[in-house]
Amino acid sequence: MSDNQLRLVWIYPDLLSTYGDQGNALVVERRARQRGLDVARLDVRSDQPIPTSGDIYLIGGGEDRPQRLAAERLRRDAHLYQAVNNGAIVFAVCAGYQILGHEFVNDLGQREPGLGLLDVTTTRGEGERCVGDVLGDIDPRLGLPPLTGFENHQGITHLGPTARPLARVTLGKGNGTGDGTEGAYNDTVFGTYMHGPVLARNPLIADLLLKLALDVNALPPIDDRWYEALRNERIAAAQQPA
Repeated sequence: MSDNQLRLVWIYPDLLSTYGDQGNALVVERRARQRGLDVARLDVRSDQPIPTSGDIYLIGGGEDRPQRLAAERLRRDAHLYQAVNNGAIVFAVCAGYQILGHEFVNDLGQREPGLGLLDVTTTRGEGERCVGDVLGDIDPRLGLPPLTGFENHQGITHLGPTARPLARVTLGKGNGTGDGTEGAYNDTVFGTYMHGPVLARNPLIADLLLKLALDVNALPPIDDRWYEALRNERIAAAQQPA
C-alpha cells in the first residue's frame, strides 16, 4: 500500500463470478472504508491486463470452460506473478482456487496448467459432487474463529508440502481428499472452496487480508453485529439434523 490508498483488484468478473463471489470484493472494500481507508477498487475483465500494483487480488468461482479461459489468460498475462512477488495478497474461491495450483482438470477432460502460486494439484472426483454447508476449524496460526461456507465442486485438491490447509472440516467435504482439509494457503496466497460469499460469512478473514496488505497486527474495531447475525444463522442451520 502506498499513497495511503488500498488497491483492491477483482479479477475477471466476466468469467469467474458465478456464485455471488463478487460479494467478497464488496466486503473487503466496505470493511476497509469503515476504518477510514481510501480504497481504489479495480474490476479487471478478461480482455484487460492485470495491474501489478494491487494490494489485494480476489478471484471467484466459475464453470469449467470459463475457468479454462481464465487460466489461459492469467498464464499469458503473467502480471499476477509479478504482483505476488511484489508482496500482494491473493484470495481465491473454488475455480479460482484450483487455478492458483499447479494443475486442474479442464472442461475438455485434460490436465490444465495452473499458476503454481499454491502448492496444490486438483483432480476430478469420480463420485458425487461435494455440495452443501461446511463448518471447520481454521488453522490456529491464523487466529480466526470457525469457518462457515457453502461448497459446490467436483474437484479433489491435494496439498503439496509447502501448502498449509486453511481449515479442518467438522462438516462437509472441503478439499474432497478425505483427510479433512479445506482450502490451502501460504504466506500471502489463500484458496478455498467456500462460497457464501465466504468473506460475508467470515468477515475476520477479510480483516486478515487487510492486515497482511497493510502490514499491521491489528485493525480499529467496527460494528460487526450484522456479520455475526449472519454467521450465527448459517452455523445454526448447518448444524440442524438432515
